Amino acid sequence: MSIGILTSGGDCPGLNAVIRGAVMKGDKIYEQEFAGIRDGWRGLIVDDVFSLPRRRVRGLSKEGGTILGTSRTHPYNGIDGVGGPDAIRAVMERHGMEGIIAIGGEGTLSGAARLAADGLPIVGVPKTIDNDLSGTDYTFGFDTAVSIATESIDRLRTTTEAHHRCMVVEVMGRHVGWIALHAGLASGAHAILIPEVSVTLEQITEWVLLTQARGRAPVVVVSEGFQLKNDKGELEDIAAERGLDAAGRPRLGGIGEALAPLIERSTGIETRAATLGHLQRGGVPTAYDRVLATRFGHAAIDAVMQRKWGQMVALSGIDIVTVPMAEATKELKTVPRKQWDEAAVLFG
Repeated sequence: MSIGILTSGGDCPGLNAVIRGAVMKGDKIYEQEFAGIRDGWRGLIVDDVFSLPRRRVRGLSKEGGTILGTSRTHPYNGIDGVGGPDAIRAVMERHGMEGIIAIGGEGTLSGAARLAADGLPIVGVPKTIDNDLSGTDYTFGFDTAVSIATESIDRLRTTTEAHHRCMVVEVMGRHVGWIALHAGLASGAHAILIPEVSVTLEQITEWVLLTQARGRAPVVVVSEGFQLKNDKGELEDIAAERGLDAAGRPRLGGIGEALAPLIERSTGIETRAATLGHLQRGGVPTAYDRVLATRFGHAAIDAVMQRKWGQMVALSGIDIVTVPMAEATKELKTVPRKQWDEAAVLFG
């Protein structure tokens, strides 16, 4: 019998460290064999599975990306009408899999929770650079994304100061502003705009002008999902539409490019925009994420051996615990208004 491991949804630094942690402990402590599942749920549907011995995961904790590959295939929608628990169960039986470790974000773990409710033996591991899963204090990948964003903003600030410009830096964050908040605070941004708190152009203009009056070049950090509030208190999507992604969600990106000319027109300050995009997902994980991901991997194989199906490993304080996947994915973990208010004291 073997344990299958898959990574699904958006990639992020630390995925390989989870895989390594699970396989290394599973081999050494439980003498357990593992099967790698290629490209997330797709591999479990089309039977794209391979042996994953201990030697294959050596040195992986520092590697970005995922050796298993990933996709946004939904386990129930499947491929060409093939999918669902019966199709997945058949592939598992064919390869002698007694359980699955599913590593992913809100979408992946929602599907995993549904499969577990339908009787499949699955344990979840939370992964997202957005840090938006409510069942865990932190997800691996978040620290790396914040570190990359912070360093990028630091670099942009030097050129902005040299030219006395305003710089609008767009970071990832579809529904939550954790990356913007942490990277903005760490880099000393003069305004942080997040999806949870909509503000008017007049307020942004005030912050930018106050910054310039102090002899500084303003830096505005904005989450890709931020919406501007107009004079009537209504929310406006000012970014150009970019179609839908594979999951049928609107493609985000472009709020920085849309906001920059508005700020320039309202302040008279030359304003440029920079979109960090997928840079935040790439490269090697930070030391923190390597450690957290490894601990998640260890806890995941423990949960499998204890038959804690339908559970997700999670960080609570400094301890690794397990929580029901269904509860962990029930709602997004958004930035509390209090935390943004604390940061706003420093704006302008």
